[in-house]
Amino acid sequence: MKSETSISDVAPLSGSSASAQAGGADARIGAGLVFGAALLWSFGGAIARGLEVIDPWTIIAWRSIFAVLFLIGFMLWRDGASGTLRLFRTMGLPGLGVALCVAAATTSFVVALNYTSVANILLMQAGVPLIAALLGVVFLREAVDGVTWAAIVAVIAGIGVMVSDSFAASVSFVGDGLALLIAVVFAAATVITRRYSGVRMTPAACLGIMTSGAVGLLLSSGLRVSPADLGLLVLFGAFTLGFGMAMFVTGARLLPSALAALISTMEPVLGPVWVWLIHAEVPAPRTLMGGGVVFVALVGHILWQWRLSRRTALPLPN
Repeated sequence: MKSETSISDVAPLSGSSASAQAGGADARIGAGLVFGAALLWSFGGAIARGLEVIDPWTIIAWRSIFAVLFLIGFMLWRDGASGTLRLFRTMGLPGLGVALCVAAATTSFVVALNYTSVANILLMQAGVPLIAALLGVVFLREAVDGVTWAAIVAVIAGIGVMVSDSFAASVSFVGDGLALLIAVVFAAATVITRRYSGVRMTPAACLGIMTSGAVGLLLSSGLRVSPADLGLLVLFGAFTLGFGMAMFVTGARLLPSALAALISTMEPVLGPVWVWLIHAEVPAPRTLMGGGVVFVALVGHILWQWRLSRRTALPLPN
């Protein structure tokens, strides 16, 4: 039976250099997992473009079903039946908080699309690193350095350029309010996952998606879909949502909240690329320009963090 190792489960290492190396390794693993989650999520738009079904609640229902099946199967494989039940029982209030955040974000996204543009939603999502950084400072006393603040500003500006061609002239308080809610609850889920790093949040994500799926089932016009759509919905649910969420809640425990949220913004940057390659939808020049700004900011920040961790891990001279 396999088990996931949390930060608190790692045995203490002797010497400050060894501790720094262990911390740097955890951070690199966390960054890789969060980036992997953003990469998987970024395929969502390309998959959705290939669907024939038009009822969004039907899509939510099927996507949630396959995501929940994947997550339960993953936990059964990793922890066994008794271990999986124990994870659900012991996730406590932090797990319920993350579950509510996941349910609110996944459901609000579809509802917001009926009131506002995708551009407005993406722009609100660009604020997730800033919100996560502020929440981390207030609730976790996490210090956010100047380089991270600069990267956050660059990401917000870059995504603003990406979506500037699509801004709607009118403002929808319902749609934009829901878009802001998505950003806030996603940032809150990131901070909660970081704060309670000893609690595995995979069952919490599973419960949140299950709740969203129940709402989709109640509001859908029916679950009848074509075999081709069913295959795409398997990818949409198990691959992008389920596997992506498992990677994110595991990796976010190992990183400062602001950095985890910052890396996850690669999702809206890579999304147009896959739509371009798969469906031949050429991105607008501003999309390419803004995406380039975000990409350079993220890669530059990650390289800076890597260099800093290597410098910290160097042994002190005798």
